[in-house]
Amino acid sequence: MNTHISFTKKQYNIPEIQTQNEENGEQITSDNPVFPAVTPALGKHAIHCLTVVGQIEGHYVLPSQNKTTKYEMLIPQLVAVEESPDVEGLIIILNTVGGDVEAGLAIAELIAGMKKPTVSLVLGGGHSIGVPLAVSAKRSFIVPSASMTIHPVRMNGLVLGVSQTLDTLLRMQDRVTDFVAEHSNISKDRFNEIMTASGQLVSDIGTILCGKQAVKEGIIDELGGLKDAIKCLYEFIEK
Repeated sequence: MNTHISFTKKQYNIPEIQTQNEENGEQITSDNPVFPAVTPALGKHAIHCLTVVGQIEGHYVLPSQNKTTKYEMLIPQLVAVEESPDVEGLIIILNTVGGDVEAGLAIAELIAGMKKPTVSLVLGGGHSIGVPLAVSAKRSFIVPSASMTIHPVRMNGLVLGVSQTLDTLLRMQDRVTDFVAEHSNISKDRFNEIMTASGQLVSDIGTILCGKQAVKEGIIDELGGLKDAIKCLYEFIEK
């Protein structure tokens, strides 16, 4: 996969990215799929755009027709952003249906543990394990038309040792709930109440929140779009 990104300020030291001079500036050409979304700043600051789209793929490869975000590609990308001296901030754009719980939590913990400024923006949907990913940034935004589905951890297929499996799922759910409560303004009790509500989802329990509701409940910090997210990220950088 080839990614071509132009900028006119200076050359950024991004791992395994080669640059070539052009008449109107410099061109970055990357054949490395691990670092596909480098976004050198055309404005005041150099920021990196990380996209989380489709279904978050974990330990099992999903069918080829599925739009996926592979955690083994995002993890080294996040480390590279944190270590790069020329990347000043990170914006995470989310439009995901959710996916593998442990993979999603791993990515969320990495983002939460970064020292560089981070801002997230939910577009379309930030469902299921996308909720911890959205709140993992230092500031989170959501557009009014986006939605977030809050539901318990679930699984399908053959289940052996039912009581032991249920206990494992409950402990996994606690990890998700604790992370969301710690990195947002919603309490653990309120999150559990929303998560176990009935009547909104067919054959399941949970709640679908629109953008305004997600902000009202304290899950997302602010209602806003791309300009608001970038403005906030610039303010973090300048502080």
